[in-house]
Amino acid sequence: MGAARLRTDFWVSAYIRRCATEDVVAVLRRRGAAEAGAIFVKLDRLDGTARLFGPAPQSLMADDDGDRRFIEIPLSDDTPLAAEEKLRRELNFDEDLWIIEVEDRAGRHFLDLA
Repeated sequence: MGAARLRTDFWVSAYIRRCATEDVVAVLRRRGAAEAGAIFVKLDRLDGTARLFGPAPQSLMADDDGDRRFIEIPLSDDTPLAAEEKLRRELNFDEDLWIIEVEDRAGRHFLDLA
């Protein structure tokens, strides 16, 4: 049995604080289900490019230690518009998801990737 996972609302709050300690702007754009909503992070590099990260599938997790892991979501191109379109499609599928927007010219996101 895997470790208990931190509630989504607590994780999001801690993540936004983590970004702030590194002088990286991170804002909550959409609040989802407090206990177990999926989290998507849009990273805007402020140069016309963006990346999108979402929850890693369970099949990519070597062991379930309770930590949240993310994967980069493929986009049609690397523009903020493409990231927004993908987020719209995800919202049609899951209304309980969270969206965090990070702005950092260096492309830092501080996520654990699978």
